[in-house]
This record gives sequence, C-alpha cells and structure tokens, in this order.
Amino acid sequence: MSKFILPIQIRWSDIDQNRHLRHSAYYDYGAMVRMRFLNEGGLTTEKMEELQVGPILFREEALFKKEITLEDKITVDVEICSAREDYSRWSLRHTMRKEDGTIAAIINMDGAFLDLTTRKLTQPPDFVKDIFRSFETKWRFQAYTSFLRLLF
Repeated sequence: MSKFILPIQIRWSDIDQNRHLRHSAYYDYGAMVRMRFLNEGGLTTEKMEELQVGPILFREEALFKKEITLEDKITVDVEICSAREDYSRWSLRHTMRKEDGTIAAIINMDGAFLDLTTRKLTQPPDFVKDIFRSFETKWRFQAYTSFLRLLF
C-alpha cells in the first residue's frame, strides 16, 4: 500500500500564545490521521463495537523539529514501525511535513488492543489484523523481540 498521508488545515484554536502550533495539537493531528486510516480500512467505531475491541495507547511522544505556524501547509502520514506477529502490540509513527518537505515533527507511539468486554489486552480479530497489515511499513520494520514483550 502507498503511504497514507492527509493534508491538515491548521485552525486558529491550534495556535498558542507564541504564535505557533500548540504542543497538544500535534497529538490531535496524529490521532485524526490514524483513526481516518483505520476508518477507511473499515475499522469504524461501529465495527469496533461489533467486534468488542478497541486500540489503546501505552506511550506517545512527539519530537519537535521545526516550528509550525498558522500559515503553514502541512501533511501528516502514518506508518507501522514494529508489531507482534499477531498485531496484539504495535508501534506507529506519524511524520508531519511542511509544504517544502521539511520534517516539522515526528510522533512515535506504542499501542495494543483491548477486549471491551473483559477490559484486558487481547489479540485482534483477523479483520483488524488485515487492516494493520495494510499500513505502510518503514524499511527497518521489525517484529517485536522477546525483550519488547517484557515491556507489555
């Protein structure tokens, strides 16, 4: 699959007192892009309710590289960096780029799936695994090692 990229319209409410993008807006944009990707793959909120499964986050960090202002035109992409073979645990990355291609920020995140009935971590159904398999992967994509399994 080709990389999933969305253009972002920066809103006045996303700007802080220093006249640049407020830190929490970066996370909002990342969430919007990954949920749009999942929705377009068929994993809508209704489908998650039907399957009784939902994604959760363990860690989310932003690396701020270049200032983003109200006038900037940016895009945000999403790709998978690593995962267990069964996609029960995974790491995603969002890259925010300015119109000239400059990387403005990178968001790294680790997540898993929660069984909405038992409220415990779970392996997702095949329907969800297929959507995760369609994520663009980095050239250095890795399956989780036993060390990483200790973390989750």
